[in-house]
Amino acid sequence: VEKSDMVLIPDLRSAFTDPFCEVPTISMIGDIFVIGNPHRRFEQDPRTIAEAAETYLRSTGIADEMIISPEFEFFVFDHVSYETLPHRTGYRIDAEQAEWNSGNDEWNLGFKIPHKGGYHIDIPFDVLYNLRSKMCLLLEERGVKVKYHHHEVAGPGQVEIEVEFGSLREMADKTMLIKYIVRNAAFQAGKTATFMPKPLVGEAGNGMHVHMHLFKNGQPIFYDEAGYSGLSQHALYFIGGILKHAPALCALTNPSTNSYKRLVPGYEAPVSICFATANRSAVIRIPDYAKLPHQKRFEYRAGDATCNPYLAYSAMLMAGIDGILNQIDPTEEGYGPYDLNLYHLPESEKKKVKSLPTSLDAALDALEADYEFL
Repeated sequence: VEKSDMVLIPDLRSAFTDPFCEVPTISMIGDIFVIGNPHRRFEQDPRTIAEAAETYLRSTGIADEMIISPEFEFFVFDHVSYETLPHRTGYRIDAEQAEWNSGNDEWNLGFKIPHKGGYHIDIPFDVLYNLRSKMCLLLEERGVKVKYHHHEVAGPGQVEIEVEFGSLREMADKTMLIKYIVRNAAFQAGKTATFMPKPLVGEAGNGMHVHMHLFKNGQPIFYDEAGYSGLSQHALYFIGGILKHAPALCALTNPSTNSYKRLVPGYEAPVSICFATANRSAVIRIPDYAKLPHQKRFEYRAGDATCNPYLAYSAMLMAGIDGILNQIDPTEEGYGPYDLNLYHLPESEKKKVKSLPTSLDAALDALEADYEFL
């Protein structure tokens, strides 16, 4: 408190006309500086940390940049109420399209999405299609290239927007912008958007899967036609580093108590620390459709959007670098590949596969015991 003054210096490259303000307003992202002569960057500013991680990657000579693409899952609700009082606590969530509204006599057209039945469902069941399209156009106008959007698994308003690839800090900036645009566009439409990992019991939760690969001199270093699933040894070591440090990573990629309501078996969220091709039950999934050298990558499926993206993406990079520098082979470490449904493994086999932490407290304990890789 005795030395608390800092200054936020805007990054003018991030400036955009805010579409949600009645009075013409410019919104932008800034960097935190400690006041002095001259000012100096605040070392704990997450954006500073992301830049430092990218600089460290280049210093190793392994690659010039990590290119990533997050997937953004979120719910859009029509009603959210809650209270925490000395004598009463509770909440109520509603979505017009939820199957529990099939018997609503006040407003109903009969098109309801079945329990866990929303994946890529079309209109008229998908009542959020036009809203998502507007969100995507707002993002495109502000430099965020959208790959596609669709309805997700959970019937009560779960959707997803996927974006194209960019560098680590660039995509951390865009993550902040995407969440801002999504929340405000929903609010403007009279709805509530939330990236909360598990707002509903019994339905799929919101993850933020992060696709990643490394490039050096413009060339991909994760591709090897002869390697497992087309991956190079560098890619496998990178996977080994992430999986070895996965429990500690959770403290940064899943930093809310609600995060661990999502990381349970049976709802497409991974709980097993392993890797595989096209397997959604593994922490690291290698997309089978990405076969060309510049496409060859994998995705980390454990994280969610309650994370600070600058810290989470940096931590993933540092874990992967540690895997390459120390040649952590994921197969030798017992992480797979497991090209089968891990939820259906016999109990005797399940015990051989390590699991992610089941609580934030356990994740913080893991980070306290394993942080030097950062």
